[in-house]
Amino acid sequence: MTLVLKRQENMEILAVLVGLFCVLQSNGIEVEALENGCQNFQSHTVMLQEQQSYRSSFHFQPPKNWLNDPNGPMWYKGVYHLFYQYNPYGAFFGDVMIWAHSVSHDLINWIHLNHALCPTEPYDINSCWSGSATTLPGKGPVILYTGIDANHCQVQNMALPKNLSDPLLEEWIKFAQNPIMTPPDGVEGNNFRDPTTAWLSHDGKWSVIIGGWSNNQGMAILYRSEDFVNWTKNQDPLYSTERTGMWECPDFYPVSVNSTDGVDTSVLNEGVKHVMKAGFNSHDYYMIGTYVPEMEKYIPDNDFTGTSMDLRYDHGKFYASKTFFDSVKNRRILWGWVNESDSREDDMEKGWSGLQSIPRHIWLDRSGKQLVQWPIEEISKLHGKKVSLFHKKLDSGSIFEVQGITASQADVEVVFELPELQQAEFLNPTAVDPQLLCTDANASIKGRLGPFGLLTLATKDLTEQTAIFFRIFKGLKGYLVLMCSDPSRSTLRDEGR
Repeated sequence: MTLVLKRQENMEILAVLVGLFCVLQSNGIEVEALENGCQNFQSHTVMLQEQQSYRSSFHFQPPKNWLNDPNGPMWYKGVYHLFYQYNPYGAFFGDVMIWAHSVSHDLINWIHLNHALCPTEPYDINSCWSGSATTLPGKGPVILYTGIDANHCQVQNMALPKNLSDPLLEEWIKFAQNPIMTPPDGVEGNNFRDPTTAWLSHDGKWSVIIGGWSNNQGMAILYRSEDFVNWTKNQDPLYSTERTGMWECPDFYPVSVNSTDGVDTSVLNEGVKHVMKAGFNSHDYYMIGTYVPEMEKYIPDNDFTGTSMDLRYDHGKFYASKTFFDSVKNRRILWGWVNESDSREDDMEKGWSGLQSIPRHIWLDRSGKQLVQWPIEEISKLHGKKVSLFHKKLDSGSIFEVQGITASQADVEVVFELPELQQAEFLNPTAVDPQLLCTDANASIKGRLGPFGLLTLATKDLTEQTAIFFRIFKGLKGYLVLMCSDPSRSTLRDEGR
């Protein structure tokens, strides 16, 4: 039994024009600064095609070109900011990448501003790669980012707002004494990147971690500073392991053990656990554990194993994620890059590639063993006409089309009731890779309880469809629900897709 959402060919496109130049800025830290001219990286306006059936209206996207990692999300003076990796020259990952910049009042509707950081100096002349934003008490936000220098070495740099009274933070300047961190002994120049949001530790010093690889270990390289300008590498990483590859886009933050509310990155008390996230093998993995600042050690409840059993934010297209603490609504919000599966030729033809996930509120499960996430409440602003169905009986093998949906994109809430769960097959979750199980038992393989679910973006004859389906199993201590997607029939090649 399957529920079908029929694909419609019409889509409303909102094209926001990108600014034609970018400038530069300064903060409360007493430093010299250099202007960060982006004149050579202007993103010219583009008219979108009237029909772009595959462009999202729900997810964040620039009007054109390539997008990847979310960088430095934050709230400042009533405005949400999102920076991101961007190629101003085309719909593919570029030899030179910049920080694009957009702002919003609700995390849903975005205005694209001038680019924030562009390669202009010897320490970032070959790209401004990923990083984070930290708000210094009484001084405002500071950006730490990875620059690819003239020798193609990865170094860490700082940038500051020029005008702290500007809620849009439209102009940024670079610290004249960049780089402020360079690859330490034992770490090669191409394995040292992506600084996290910094936190204020128990001794009044700032701490930040950089993703790295050394001695066959993936690691969170720890640096500390009294003034946010002069940084000293800690003798040992905050955490390292031989079971992973190079760590990309690490994230480190506290979560409350008793509440769904988020907490500031610098909070440290008995009421929080700490999440350590790292990107490797093209996926984002995380651990939950205890941060011991006196020893500058992170002790995970369960170590990375380097296998599919490690915890992941998402088993779909989701990478290089970044969280930030939203002090307005006391929540921690998670962004992730959604990489597409199109070919380079397809991306160049349509003129864009990549989008950001819908922002998610994230918190610690009551068990304390994993994280829980849910789309932020503001997503309801995108809802239009509501179509409701109740108590629809679906027989085995039946297909039912939802009528009344006139948009090609919809937010679906569906509840399935299965009265005979005792028929479920037994599954030992500790002995099975759920992702492999989804692949091996795709939507066309019948089981005792499943598959059932949705066919989305389905053509009338169902030759093209994306199945989102469920299977129910009997586990060691109850029932297990496996949620899968099957993209094997998602593309019609005769449409050039």
